Amino acid sequence: MKVKRFFAQSMAEALRQVRDQMGPDAVILSNRRVDGGVEIVTALDYDENMARQRLGDAAREATNGSRLAELQAEQHRRLEDELGRSRERIREVREKRSGSGGRNNGSDQGYASLAADAFGGSELTVEEPVNANPGYSGELAQMRAEISSLRDLVGARRATAEPEKTAVNAVQQRLAERLQEFGLGQELAGSLSRRHRAGRLEDGWKQSLKMLAAGVKTSRAEWPEEGGVYALVGPTGSGKTTTIGKLAAHYVLRHGADSLALVTTDRYRVAAHEQLFVFGRILNVPVRVVDETHSLDDILDELSDRHLVLIDTAGLTSTDKGYDEQLTELARSHHNIRTHLVVSATSQPRIMKSVWHCYKMANLTGCVVTKIDEALTLGESLGFVMETGLPVAYYTNGQKIPEDLHHAEPIPLVRLAVERLKKLQQQEAVAV
Repeated sequence: MKVKRFFAQSMAEALRQVRDQMGPDAVILSNRRVDGGVEIVTALDYDENMARQRLGDAAREATNGSRLAELQAEQHRRLEDELGRSRERIREVREKRSGSGGRNNGSDQGYASLAADAFGGSELTVEEPVNANPGYSGELAQMRAEISSLRDLVGARRATAEPEKTAVNAVQQRLAERLQEFGLGQELAGSLSRRHRAGRLEDGWKQSLKMLAAGVKTSRAEWPEEGGVYALVGPTGSGKTTTIGKLAAHYVLRHGADSLALVTTDRYRVAAHEQLFVFGRILNVPVRVVDETHSLDDILDELSDRHLVLIDTAGLTSTDKGYDEQLTELARSHHNIRTHLVVSATSQPRIMKSVWHCYKMANLTGCVVTKIDEALTLGESLGFVMETGLPVAYYTNGQKIPEDLHHAEPIPLVRLAVERLKKLQQQEAVAV
């Protein structure tokens, strides 16, 4: 796994650096504002299990994949900062040595490479130069202590010792298998099953479902009542436009059409606006298009009197033209845009995570889960929102507008997932 930190004056420039130097497969571990611009920490060949091993005890506080990525990024920053301080210390010692007029006997070159050796995890030895004056020797001793500390820190990072293997009894094993049948990933299923120390399988099952419900976040307020500007992002086919149609119809039925507006940023595909315009005509709601002559902020300024504004976006990936432009437009808007990721419940867990990594630069504040009626199990979706920490605002379970749109709540979602598992098991029993 290769981790690297990038600095730039703008998010778009930082993303370009990541794409040019790391390629399209880079995973964004963290991003933040710093003096003079933005900082992004990325990784190639990122593996959560490897990250947990490298972090050691610190990984215990990572209750989801998002927090784990942040911890990995923090560790990388700390290592780079330690490396920078050691290099600076070496430079100061060399300048002092040069100023004293003493001979270095070839030692300076060795000192300059000490920090790089430490970062690579190789053995470090420091030979004191011949005829070194006492002051210089004291500086050298202090430098040696600092580099030794850095070596210990890097050694801990590079340790690849296998994680502790705890004895798992038969009930825990069966519980983990049942949770995987439910749709949870192996790691999350194992984590939940190990918390069941003793007792019957059914007791552990109920306990795990309670913990799952407690770990799934949802949005308390519904958008029609709260109002504001909401943008839906996600891949093509995830159901963004249809979901916006359901939300718009739901709003018009409650509050009328006068205080609602629809906006689309999809100017990259031919006839991309047609479905949204159809919804606009049926509901008598204005539809605005962001293009070269009308920026997103300009349109939102004009719609500032509307109680609710729903923004549809293009389903772009990091390799598509306009990807950076669209994400930057959302992230840098001076309006309070609450961006939500639209995830299909029929997607594989790895695809869900890949989509999240692709769009999280848009400052995601939540998600919408679609196509629940088409999924065999719902544990994959619940595991995804639990690991990423994204609050679920709504879920959809059909094509009817607006009947098949539902405000999300943790317990009903978990209950629905249990019912789906029972239905699947019954179908498998009949097939046998």
